[in-house]
Amino acid sequence: MSTPPAREQFLVISALGNSPMELTNVLCRASQDSRCSVVSTRLTRHGDVCALVLQVTGSWDGLARMEASLPALAKRHDFSFDVTRSQPLEQRPQALPYVAYVSAVYRPDIISELCQFFIDHRVELENLTCDTYQAPQTGGTMLTATLTVTLPAGTQISWLRDQFLDFADALNLDALIEPWRPQNP
Repeated sequence: MSTPPAREQFLVISALGNSPMELTNVLCRASQDSRCSVVSTRLTRHGDVCALVLQVTGSWDGLARMEASLPALAKRHDFSFDVTRSQPLEQRPQALPYVAYVSAVYRPDIISELCQFFIDHRVELENLTCDTYQAPQTGGTMLTATLTVTLPAGTQISWLRDQFLDFADALNLDALIEPWRPQNP
């Protein structure tokens, strides 16, 4: 009698700290010490605070060791954290990855309006990057956003693109949506 293959198990750890290099080093080393592997990681700086999100995989006891080590590490290295158990992302072979780029004069409602547009069209958000900056010519606050989205199978791409551009025009956004392309190293 054969045993079924073990389901991959994950921990998603989000941590906030003041030293990006130390925070990354401490959590990656803790993963290795717990006999786990870092699957993906994202680090961003927000003022003098950095935010690190790690997805770690391993055996159930390795993940339990990792979880148990975090409170002492957080206290010793002065960071806060949250941990969530996660499952692998469901495969969606017919889904299409697209990227939407938006640039506009800053308004606090732009990101929520963009999210609502994609929710209304059953489009899933995979990644979002948003920054504000002062325009050198005018001194006005500008916003740039990049949204990586997944279009459901059967989506009529030309229709969605037209809807998105009409939506962007109505909100006075400079916007573009195009197929996602891998970045060349």
